[in-house]
Order: sequence, then C-alpha cells, then structure tokens
Amino acid sequence: MEYFNAFWVGGLICVIGQILIDKTKLTPARILVAYVVIGVALGAIGLYEPIVNFAGAGATVPLSGFGYAIAEGVKEEVMSKGLLGVLTGGLTAAAAGITAAIIFGLIASVFSKPGDKS
Repeated sequence: MEYFNAFWVGGLICVIGQILIDKTKLTPARILVAYVVIGVALGAIGLYEPIVNFAGAGATVPLSGFGYAIAEGVKEEVMSKGLLGVLTGGLTAAAAGITAAIIFGLIASVFSKPGDKS
C-alpha cells in the first residue's frame, strides 16, 4: 500500500503541474518555483508533514518536497543555533539534492554535444 500511496500522490502533484503548463500562460520555470515555495509554506505551517508520512517518496521527491526539506532544515537549525539557523538550515538540509543536481548536470554536460537548435 505504501507504493500505491506514493504513486498516486506523486502522480497527482505531477498532474497538477502538467495542467498548469497546458492551461495557463505560466512558464515551467515559474511553476517549478511555485512548487518549491508551496512546499516551504506548507512545511513551515506543518501541513506537508502529514502528506510525507502518508505518501513517503511520492511527496518528498517532487519539487514541493524539496521546499519541505528546506523548511524543515531551517526549523531544526533555528532550534539548535538560534537566528543563524535561518541562514544555514535550508542549505544544510538541501545539500544532498543540490550536490546531486550539480554532479548529474556535470555528467550530462560531458556527454552532451552543444549546438544550435536549427
């Protein structure tokens, strides 16, 4: 049942993003930023954690989960280090994701051939 819940919750998040792309004039970049901001906001007020507990990776893998991870990291760092945690918490919590994006981007650039779209 865990896999099923992860599948349908993650799928629903992706369907909402696809509908936004198809039916609005929002650019994909703005939709991605909106997902991260929504994840931060829902994580900050405690509404995203029940979704993560229910759906697991279906809620943590999409970009809203990245925003949630940032919010949780800030909360933890503020509790342990005070106001300085506002600056360090998000980066500490998201370091693995950021590092993976940089490494995989580097690997893709090594194997890709740049060129015009013509």
